[in-house]
Amino acid sequence: MKSTKNKIFLILKILLILVAVIAVAFYFFRDALLKQAIAKATVKIELEYDSDLTIKEAVFEGFSGISLNEITLTPRNLDTLITIQKMRTSVNIWQLALGEVQLGTLEIKNGKVQLTQKGKIKNFAAFLKKDKNESKSTDKKDYAAFAYRIITKVLNLVPTDMDVENLSFKLDDNGKKATIDIKKLVLLNKVLETSIDVQTNTFAQRWKIKGFADPRNKKADVRFFNLDTGAIKVPYFDERYNLISSFDSIRLNIDNIDKSGGELHLDGFASIANLKINHPKIARKDVVIKNARFDYRFLLGSNFISIDSSSTIQLNKIKLYPYLSYDNEKDTVYRLKVALPKMAAQDFISSLPDGLFTNFQGMEAAGIFDYKLDFKYNVNKPNDLVFDSNLKKENLKITKYGKANLNKLNGEFIYRAIIKDVLQRPVLVGNANPNFTPLEQISPYLRKSVLTTEDPSFFSHRGFINEAFKQSIVKNIKTKKFSRGASTISMQLVKNVFLTREKTLSRKLEEILLVYILENNRIASKERMLEVYFNIIEWGPNIYGIGEASQFYFQKRPSELDLKECLYLARIIPSPKKFMYQFNDQGNLRDFALQQENFLTNIMTKRGLLTVDDTIYKQHTLHISGPAKSYLRLKVKDSTEIDSIPSISEFEL
Repeated sequence: MKSTKNKIFLILKILLILVAVIAVAFYFFRDALLKQAIAKATVKIELEYDSDLTIKEAVFEGFSGISLNEITLTPRNLDTLITIQKMRTSVNIWQLALGEVQLGTLEIKNGKVQLTQKGKIKNFAAFLKKDKNESKSTDKKDYAAFAYRIITKVLNLVPTDMDVENLSFKLDDNGKKATIDIKKLVLLNKVLETSIDVQTNTFAQRWKIKGFADPRNKKADVRFFNLDTGAIKVPYFDERYNLISSFDSIRLNIDNIDKSGGELHLDGFASIANLKINHPKIARKDVVIKNARFDYRFLLGSNFISIDSSSTIQLNKIKLYPYLSYDNEKDTVYRLKVALPKMAAQDFISSLPDGLFTNFQGMEAAGIFDYKLDFKYNVNKPNDLVFDSNLKKENLKITKYGKANLNKLNGEFIYRAIIKDVLQRPVLVGNANPNFTPLEQISPYLRKSVLTTEDPSFFSHRGFINEAFKQSIVKNIKTKKFSRGASTISMQLVKNVFLTREKTLSRKLEEILLVYILENNRIASKERMLEVYFNIIEWGPNIYGIGEASQFYFQKRPSELDLKECLYLARIIPSPKKFMYQFNDQGNLRDFALQQENFLTNIMTKRGLLTVDDTIYKQHTLHISGPAKSYLRLKVKDSTEIDSIPSISEFEL
């Protein structure tokens, strides 16, 4: 037993001696090794990135410290990318022996990182290219292992103690400039404190980041706010993307990063106060979110990435439970679930972001509701798409309307279309207008044709058609663009009467909510909604409603229209101002228009909306006789051809 212990002690002594020898050798030869490493990096940067790296002085300080002076990185024939006057750092020797670079301390004084783009030439473009030697393996990536490895490497490069003075980041994108000047950044005893000056072409501010950061234990809790009065403005994006945004403060908390059982868990929260966004694609006004918080739990496995359903999104008084996942174990599957627990309808309305739902301002509601959304898309089986949207309500009703008074549909009102921000002429929807046509005085053929082309299930749905949404999503994903919508007559009616034609997120969200309220509170009957629709929709250049349209095209009353005329009017609804392209220079329908007509006729016949007797209309040609005829590009006939004597060959034919 004693002999065994002696052997163990002897082995330990030998190991200690070896470590000491290695340490001494490293100490004496470290400067040479450092110069060799810098020379190797310089050659690599020159060959692979066509850039010059120079370091005027590089020496060791103490056992694990390195001091570098006058560092520059300059892409060939382009603006200098990085300059640093002085940088000192230390590394964890034991981690280095295990092959990991882990910074202990970092000190930077007087540095500049400059990103420039002149025309299409960027001084940083070479460093964005993929490594030529990077493996092109077709094996599936282990998301948990990959993410944990990246996070660990990044956090290892965050020093436990840091002191940065006068480090500026400058961006010049063809004259669009932004400078973030870090006057001071100190991390000491896990306490982070900064002083930052921001300068752009449009504003100047002073920012501060303060909080707790522990990179070795993978925890942080920092707050970002403005030292001056007013909100923090986001630089560069206003000039580059026309996105004006600001906020009072942001807080980011990282509570846990842990990998166990093949899964990676990331837990924490992020919050923002008084976020203000202005962009023409979002809304016409500033959109303001007073308080928002995201309590997140990210889960990553070998073949999936997800936001766990225990995560929450808080938007004022609205609290959502989201689930989002990407899984490629067998097929590539995207999944989204959203659960909104029971809440008071009034709390929901009052929590909507200001500026995003202007037509809801002043609206009051009673009752409660809850909502669930389930979406699943399998890339390999696109037609099996799942889209289930379910809202349950209890005593839900509108007690006071806001700006959009849906009840006006039941009475006489003035309709004015807005096209490209221009208010069009007023159209009276009511019996005092001689062109107004009650539903029962509109040809049944037209009612059937328009319902077939625009909304076959209008009288049975409640504003939305889930199956249409599903087919729209599938086609848009397949074509990778918005090539098909799922708009119902109810949605078109709300858009025309209460909203504008602007293509903004605000308008679309308002449309969805207003349609739901209109249809599910039975504010107007289906017959009245259809009647209003027929009397306001655009049917040609400055032509609104079926009363004007029937005269404009055929010099008839709506009740007198035959099937062929009704099929034509139904088909031009999507693009009424381009109706003239349906005709050739002889005034007859072009081949593509005839094909559309036949297709629509066949559908209506199969659905039992037409009979064989109805289709006798095919014996005559569609004839435009009203003012619309002046828009057709007709070929002028030569009178000499009419008066000339036919040739023998013509008689023979």
